[in-house]
Amino acid sequence: MDKKKIIYILAFIVIAGLLAFLIYRIFFYTKPETLIIGPDGTITTTGQTGLFPQSGEGKPSTTTSGTSGQKLPTAGTISPTSKRPGERTVEKTVDIPIISATKDISGNARFYNDVDGKFYRLNSDGKVESLSDEVFYNVKNVTWSPVNEDAIIEYPDGANIYYNFKTKEQVTLPKHWEDFSFSDTGDKIASKSVGLSPENQWIITANPDGKNIKLIEPMGENAAKVNVDWSPNKQIVATSRTGDALGADREEILMVGLNGENFKSIVVEGRGIQSQWSTEGKKLLYSVYSERSDFKPELWIVNSYGDKIGSGRSYLNLNTWAEKCTFQDERFVYCAVPTQLERGAGFAPALYDSTPDQIYRVDLQTGIKTEIPVSEDRTITNMFISSDGKTLQFTDENEGGLFSIDL
Repeated sequence: MDKKKIIYILAFIVIAGLLAFLIYRIFFYTKPETLIIGPDGTITTTGQTGLFPQSGEGKPSTTTSGTSGQKLPTAGTISPTSKRPGERTVEKTVDIPIISATKDISGNARFYNDVDGKFYRLNSDGKVESLSDEVFYNVKNVTWSPVNEDAIIEYPDGANIYYNFKTKEQVTLPKHWEDFSFSDTGDKIASKSVGLSPENQWIITANPDGKNIKLIEPMGENAAKVNVDWSPNKQIVATSRTGDALGADREEILMVGLNGENFKSIVVEGRGIQSQWSTEGKKLLYSVYSERSDFKPELWIVNSYGDKIGSGRSYLNLNTWAEKCTFQDERFVYCAVPTQLERGAGFAPALYDSTPDQIYRVDLQTGIKTEIPVSEDRTITNMFISSDGKTLQFTDENEGGLFSIDL
């Protein structure tokens, strides 16, 4: 046999033996025990020098307290209602079923009581007071004037009524008018006038009592693609999804002015647009869904004023619908974001009427999003901010009443 192979074999045997001895010495070897008999007859042993000590006789553990030790708290000393950092307490300010809640020019909440058929508001002291003794049963929707004490009241059968809570004036509006929107000054309304034939379907404006009707733009067979929503700067009266075809997941949104203006359009990356204006109408917040987002709603912001229309488009990295948001001013917006959305949620928002929301404050200049933790799970609708910016008020999809948190 080759001498080198013999040397290698012997070296391997020696090294293996050394490793085996070290393992035994470290992990398994113990010195012989030495018995020590104490004066009182107790016996102790020595010699346990292995790495892992042998288990002794079990004894109950003890804790210490006072200045020389610390004691772990028992379960009973930990409060089950301890708040998260910055958590806001949800207060129920109105405990009746209501619809169409919003704020008036003073920042006080106003709403329709779905039980007694009357209209109410919260005064500056937070107390509920009646707007009128008049009863309106089975109201479907209310479009409030942003500055005056009047509203358009809609019924399930298509009937529409203009009512002035201050003067008690009541006027019946045509049934074929729908999708009402007040101008920022409250002196005009816009709506769709949906006649029986396509040539009689128009976007119109009028006085709130139905007088001085003006035809703005024909809709033809595209009434379902038009959203009547008067911008706060009064430049744009509606948006329309009737732009050029741009593919399966893109749409061109046209801006409809009062006098046939040729405004720039907005291109959105998705379908199913919902939108709302910022407080001054300089920006448009909107949500769309697409295959890119697994058909979940995505929130975007874009400039919407003058020559800047369509510029500055930014994705806000939030999956929610625009109707679940409210502007504080041109810079900050608050949004309720569902805690869970499945693929295809954009097609069926109603499936998430029981999903709790998280509230976020979004800085539109920096893009920073800050969660506003709340003390209760709520599915938020009709969210708005008090005029002083200190209170966020909203209704819940699954519980009647008006709720609020301090900001």
